Amino acid sequence: MRIAIVTESFAPDVNGVAHSVVRTAEHLVARGHEPMVIAPSPPGARRRPVDRLPYPVVRIPSVPLPRYQGFRLGMPSVRLAEALLGHAPDVVHLASPFVLGARAATLARRHGLPTVAVYQTDVASYARAYRVGWGEAAAWRRLREIHNSAQRTLVPSTRSAADLIANGVQRIWLWRRGVDAERFHPDKRCAGLRRALAPRGEILVGYVGRLAPEKRVELLSTVARLPGVRIVVVGDGPARRQLEKALPEARFLGVQHGEALARLYASLDIFVHTGPHETFGQTLQEAAASGLPVVAPASGGPVDLVEPGVTGLLVPPGDADALAGAVATLASDARRRTEYGAAGRAAIGRRSWTAIGDELIGHYQAVLAGVPAGGLPVP
Repeated sequence: MRIAIVTESFAPDVNGVAHSVVRTAEHLVARGHEPMVIAPSPPGARRRPVDRLPYPVVRIPSVPLPRYQGFRLGMPSVRLAEALLGHAPDVVHLASPFVLGARAATLARRHGLPTVAVYQTDVASYARAYRVGWGEAAAWRRLREIHNSAQRTLVPSTRSAADLIANGVQRIWLWRRGVDAERFHPDKRCAGLRRALAPRGEILVGYVGRLAPEKRVELLSTVARLPGVRIVVVGDGPARRQLEKALPEARFLGVQHGEALARLYASLDIFVHTGPHETFGQTLQEAAASGLPVVAPASGGPVDLVEPGVTGLLVPPGDADALAGAVATLASDARRRTEYGAAGRAAIGRRSWTAIGDELIGHYQAVLAGVPAGGLPVP
């Protein structure tokens, strides 16, 4: 098949949408298909070398998102139409569609191209957090129009599915995300790294992700006051300066990739996620694959990923005291940390990117075959 993937974010961006598109395109090539990625230009794109990937990448002119200069919004243009139609796709894949994806959905509908839309970002909540000029109701109207123009909408979690159904989106199927269980592995634990991060033998509590207002990383300030605990923050974003002031004792390590990131995960003792608006929570899977117990808010994607009392603990969203209490419980109980970590590692056994990629290809094939998609198969 020839697949045009139109995405609102792509490498070198570091986020769940960009990562899943990269893994999807890699898998499609490995299976003998012909993907093309259409994505916003990153900052300084004119000075960057052409993307050296085993599939074509077409960059669309972009502008920075207000109040978040590091994220670019692709501006629909003639170049988008030329690239999309020129690829002659069998299927159009819309990754977290809102701006570029909205225009691509219109083009696909006009030219009779089958479309699969993947819901990956809680745009309505982000609209409120960044005050970008349209409220939640307007964001949902736009999302409903885009997704209902597709033959199928794929969602990463049951909570996301419930949100979409409540806002009038139809033809929803569950499609989770994969995790690289070979890269993220408990065996990557590094004694030297632990000594560097916790010279007095502190319990290492880590957060990995974007440092942005909606992630609520400042909630870790209560955790940071726990005796014998050291906070490690991996990632970057517009809230970093404020967070460094709010968490003066934490270690901020910036964005990490590959084996360095895998060592960091495995060298932690507890993984904590703070954001209440996650449609999935890829970092929670990577932490579980690394053998860590997970503490996360009882909202969005984490509800599907964390089994309370088995692989980690869920707390009320936005409750700093509950978050600190859950971390304190795990910090004081090494046996429970070990048991939760082992259970989390076992739980991700069936979530390889290969299995998830083949599942996606099955959705493409069903759309091409005209198979109805009126239900939501949930395991």
